[in-house]
Amino acid sequence: MSASSGDLGRPRVGVLAVQGAFAEHERALAAAGSEPVQVRDATQLEGLDAIVLPGGESTTLGLVAEGSGLLAALRERLDDGLPALGTCAGMIVLARATTGGAQPLVGGMDIVVRRNAFGRQRASFETSLDVPALGPEPVDAVFIRAPWIEEAGPGVEVLAKVAGHGVAARQGDLMVTAFHPELAGEPRFHEWLVDRARSRLEAGDGRERRRDRVRAQ
Repeated sequence: MSASSGDLGRPRVGVLAVQGAFAEHERALAAAGSEPVQVRDATQLEGLDAIVLPGGESTTLGLVAEGSGLLAALRERLDDGLPALGTCAGMIVLARATTGGAQPLVGGMDIVVRRNAFGRQRASFETSLDVPALGPEPVDAVFIRAPWIEEAGPGVEVLAKVAGHGVAARQGDLMVTAFHPELAGEPRFHEWLVDRARSRLEAGDGRERRRDRVRAQ
């Protein structure tokens, strides 16, 4: 189906749909004013203005994406400046390293992450966090087998901490959370991503895609 002229300024934001609560991310992205797109292979990265890497099991996610060629393609797109939001396992996959041994990673953020840092499934919890970068209202945060940031490089802005450890961070157009904003109905992380995607589109990085859409009508 061809895009209408009214769709040309609506960012297309991918959701890595290998595993995890990608449907909840899609709803949050749509509410934030984007066009969500499920991504399962490298070809589906074409024409995206941003991407979400959701929760799940990070090793499985990395292995599946690596085997399909998606991991390398995603790494290339992030190197080109594609904005991204990684939640829980997505935070792990966007890290440069983990403390628990080697696993396939996209990288991009100068952080080292500890997997299952708060404990296993039965140690899951929900809390309110102060995240001043998102405004004065606290963030409802759901932690499920959550990681934390063990090390952060000088270019990384740690946005929130629990027990002295970073659980949300930003570096350029990349943002990560150890928790699940999509499960708590917390919209501001997705709104941030859509804003970054829209800025990228309006700055000219999406001009070729807009021309392609016009030709497709």
